[in-house]
Amino acid sequence: MIQLKNIEELRLMKQSARLVSQTLGMLAKEIKPGVTTLHLDKLAYDFIKDHGAEPAFLGYGGFPASLCISPNDQVVHGIPNAEPIKEGTILSVDCGVFWNGFVGDHAYTFEVGEVSDEVKKLLRVTKESLYKGIEQCVRGKRVGDISNAIQKHCEKEGYGVVRELVGHGVGRQMHEDPQVPNYGRSGSGKVLKDGICLAIEPMINLGTEKVKFHNDGWTVTTLDNQPSAHFEHDVCVYNGKPVLLSTYDYIYEALGIKSDEEKAFQVDF
Repeated sequence: MIQLKNIEELRLMKQSARLVSQTLGMLAKEIKPGVTTLHLDKLAYDFIKDHGAEPAFLGYGGFPASLCISPNDQVVHGIPNAEPIKEGTILSVDCGVFWNGFVGDHAYTFEVGEVSDEVKKLLRVTKESLYKGIEQCVRGKRVGDISNAIQKHCEKEGYGVVRELVGHGVGRQMHEDPQVPNYGRSGSGKVLKDGICLAIEPMINLGTEKVKFHNDGWTVTTLDNQPSAHFEHDVCVYNGKPVLLSTYDYIYEALGIKSDEEKAFQVDF
């Protein structure tokens, strides 16, 4: 059953989502060749705890870390390790916190040093598809409108849209109804209403959409070992329109990126 949030709950959810955003912004300054993902995980754990929150991923279903860090052909759910990050890597960093009774869940794929133009385009199109999906978060539309917008934008570039992993509702629990696939038919699925909160997260592969689930119970890679990109925002429908609860502004500030991509979806409440 979909849990619609009232304005007081939305304000608390925004605080949780923004703490994740701040954590990713802090990490953006630390992600560079030679750093280990274990080090990044420790930084995130300390940052979240110092703000009075709990890492939502740590121990969730037995997951052993505070961050899911997935390089190159890893799609999602990568486990941090002691291997130094190499120049030219792309690194999906997915972070969750539990704060004020609500979960924030938010991800960004970083470039480590110089990456190829082909991979840069994959990241750009995947992030564009996220906002195409967010544009569909309008009262009276359906989940399938979000899914279809993401799928169309990515498949027209020849990319593989992962089927086995989906976005989801978010709130007091990490995963709530409804599921939000990155593929689907317009006009299908649950109706969007004011107060619905979604974690929309395109997972898009340079090659095939097919993936492999590894024996550690977590790691997912592309079947053809081509790179995969992952971007995620927490979004709600408020007064009939899409509103971002999370933000990439802290990342962009750290990296010196100028962007107005979020402007249409930012509302103070």
